[in-house]
Amino acid sequence: MEPMSRPQAIIDFCLDPLKLDTGSEAEREVRRRLEHVIKTFQRKLAQPVAVDFSSMPSQVINEAAHGYE
Repeated sequence: MEPMSRPQAIIDFCLDPLKLDTGSEAEREVRRRLEHVIKTFQRKLAQPVAVDFSSMPSQVINEAAHGYE
């Protein structure tokens, strides 16, 4: 997998396993917030940051333990 530097590509990759309802207001708000965080972080570094997910270990989220939110 190639490192990603575009905020939308990073967000899409991160949210894909959750299979969120793409038409919901909550999903749009999550995307808006994540995009703000990523762009702010990239601006602080004064250059786009590539994220290489291939070197990150997988994490399993136990939705039952968190109330399926």
